[in-house]
Amino acid sequence: MTGALFELSFWLAAPVWALMILAPAWGPTGRLARSPWTAAPVLLVYLGLVAPVLPELWAAVSGPDLDVFRDLTASANGAGAVWAQVVAWDLLIGQWMYLEGRRLGLHPLLMGPLLVLTVLLSPFGLLLFLCLRTAVRRRGAAEEVR
Repeated sequence: MTGALFELSFWLAAPVWALMILAPAWGPTGRLARSPWTAAPVLLVYLGLVAPVLPELWAAVSGPDLDVFRDLTASANGAGAVWAQVVAWDLLIGQWMYLEGRRLGLHPLLMGPLLVLTVLLSPFGLLLFLCLRTAVRRRGAAEEVR
């Protein structure tokens, strides 16, 4: 059951990612990306995975300790719950990047690979996007001064 929930968490988020990457200009994609509820199904999976290990999770987050966290993630439910949480938050980060990229007028051929990178390695994708966003905003501010 845990393995199925682990996989389900990704498959619940995948359609939103696919639309943002492959159909960015399609009207329903923008509407979907504006909704924070896209993460709700993944968070329901998270609740199912975390319920059996809630005391261990509480111990890991109320007094952060590497060994306690390592013990939590050594269990299938603990690792699955952390995975589902990462999938949900990464999806929300990706939605923000998609919307911000659209607002800034970034081309989909630029945003698509950034979103793929974010799906796979969100810290790298987000950091690269933040750098790009800063450069685009500075360029826009410099052009306004002229």
